[in-house]
Amino acid sequence: MVRGFYIGRFQPYHDGHHSMVETIAEEVDELVLGIGSAGNSHTSHDPFTAGERIMMITKSLVDYDLVTYAVPIEDLDRNSVWVSHVQSMSPSFDVAYSNNPLVIRLFEEAGIEVRQSPMFNREVLEGTEVRERMIAGEDWEALVPDACVEVIREIDGVERIQMVADSDSNGSV
Repeated sequence: MVRGFYIGRFQPYHDGHHSMVETIAEEVDELVLGIGSAGNSHTSHDPFTAGERIMMITKSLVDYDLVTYAVPIEDLDRNSVWVSHVQSMSPSFDVAYSNNPLVIRLFEEAGIEVRQSPMFNREVLEGTEVRERMIAGEDWEALVPDACVEVIREIDGVERIQMVADSDSNGSV
């Protein structure tokens, strides 16, 4: 049995993430999805809580024939111990998936195999684009799985991101 690990902020979980999970699912028996920056929420950069992101992922993957574990990973501003922090917060895993150069380097230095996958329509399928469309009142629903749309509507996520984006706050309370 092979268990993979894939970390992202998932702000929100979008079709690019979904395509990455589909690709990873062909290579592993189980997948740990690390919810990065788990402590951040209610800003235009990180509008959703870790729990809301777990809902998005869980509901989006319910029909997959893949055992998944979504685990929150809080930020740790010490790169030299980041991998051990991740490992302490998640089930053990055999291989990590990332396209982020720093994440790749940190896992490799810790002796963990890292696999990269192609980016899927990256110029459109990125969290920044989805969030900007939400703020502008444009079509964002086409960029995320239907189950994710349902969660965002349930939590009034578009209203939230529009409100915090209009704030004169720097994102801190």
